[in-house]
Amino acid sequence: MAVHPYDALLVAGFGGPEKPEDVMPFLENVTRGRNIPRHRLAEVAENYHAVGGRSPINDQNRALIAALRDELARSGLRMPIYWGNRNWHPYLADAVREMRDAGVRRALAFVTSAWSSYSACRQYLDDIDAARLAAGAGAPEIDKLRHFCLHPGFVEPMAENVRAALAAGPADAALLFTAHSIPLEMARGSKYVQQLEEACRRVAALAGHPEHRLVYQSRSGPPHIPWLEPDVKDALSSLAAAPGPRHVVLAPIGFISDHMEVIVDLDRQAREHAESLGFTIARAATVGVHPRFIAMIRELVVERLELGPRVEPCLERCCSNPYR
Repeated sequence: MAVHPYDALLVAGFGGPEKPEDVMPFLENVTRGRNIPRHRLAEVAENYHAVGGRSPINDQNRALIAALRDELARSGLRMPIYWGNRNWHPYLADAVREMRDAGVRRALAFVTSAWSSYSACRQYLDDIDAARLAAGAGAPEIDKLRHFCLHPGFVEPMAENVRAALAAGPADAALLFTAHSIPLEMARGSKYVQQLEEACRRVAALAGHPEHRLVYQSRSGPPHIPWLEPDVKDALSSLAAAPGPRHVVLAPIGFISDHMEVIVDLDRQAREHAESLGFTIARAATVGVHPRFIAMIRELVVERLELGPRVEPCLERCCSNPYR
């Protein structure tokens, strides 16, 4: 292939603990500067200890990187892949140092979040900048690939997964899409809600079940600060109070893999709540390492190589920081 202006790809993840003694230091990293009480962190830590003190998210990123290496090799893209996390090993700063030492001068970054918003986009950009600063002289330039929440490579496999979950139950199932709740102030500074609403509409239409509702999960922080609603459990309670279907499909469109928010907040807590209300429940899979999703990442790389920065609106810092 022709010489292109980028010589590496960085996969930027959230990170997660891989053994019990990692859990509290990881949670302290995630919440640093937010004044979260210690007892609240201990409560969250119990969710990790209940599954052996190991989040699946790092293994999911390893699987994604392995599939992506194969995808790039098949297409003839000779681009090494590096991996760094915001909140746990391997850290972004270590990945950037590794890239610098390998002679990487310009890299693209694939962020494992599809959406706009400070926590889903801008915070990754800020942490990449901090990693470059920590790496010092010779740190590579790093440009983030664009938001992919409406890309067919995300929408189509998500629709396939929703269709499969719907097929396992009655035709009149209620379809609830879930995404991580964020503070209203953060939502106002981004296109998070608009992107979610449009992605849900497209996925539901492709799945052949246009009736749906967008709900939220995994809220944290002080109760006096307003966050996006309704919470998934409140939405289930509202469904139970009205006549209608008694089978629910939950589709975690806000996430790309079945990590802790999906396992704990949906597979355990939302399921238990739904069953206590008399519902049967199914949960659609996330896109994970679906071949179409992996091909999408390669397409985003090629798009950037061919079209340059004009395809990347988030380089304009479109997501504001509500904590400043």
